[in-house]
Amino acid sequence: MFFSRKPESEADLVEGCKLGKPKAQEMLYKHYYGYAMTICLQYARHEDEAAEILNDSFYKVFMQIKKYDKNFDFKHWLRRIVVNTAIDACRKREREKKLYQVEDLNTIDEPLQDDITAQLTAEEIIYLLKQLPDNHRIVFNLYEIEGYGHEEIAEKLGISDAVSRTFLSRAKQKLKQIVNKELALKV
Repeated sequence: MFFSRKPESEADLVEGCKLGKPKAQEMLYKHYYGYAMTICLQYARHEDEAAEILNDSFYKVFMQIKKYDKNFDFKHWLRRIVVNTAIDACRKREREKKLYQVEDLNTIDEPLQDDITAQLTAEEIIYLLKQLPDNHRIVFNLYEIEGYGHEEIAEKLGISDAVSRTFLSRAKQKLKQIVNKELALKV
């Protein structure tokens, strides 16, 4: 009988989820909670929103798990679902706010102090990313962290390549300004 013993592997958990076993779903959720939450925090404005994205993601995982092919890495499959769910949440938020507008670029390009990015912790990076406007943060995450190209980002978000490039440029400039401001406060 399934789960008369503790599952021995990720494959056991996935198989249990495919069979609709609540205990397998709970254990898979707990096993990947931290990993998935870290991804969600990169896209969300705050922890409550990240938790909502996380729960929506796992709901999709459990609804689609029968389609999962065990020949592929489960963690990668899960990551794609979480990222796409986060993008969907951001897209919905943006539609509600109607913010996809290109503004004039009137910021001063401040040099980023050397070695500072190497000294940042994951929590500090997430803190910095949360300070970016939503559309800039999403494009930054997709390009710099997830490795998407501007054409792919444009297609996913329903914007042009040029807007994607603009948002990435502005995100980088804003991050430089924020880091330099934080450094000035520490001196």
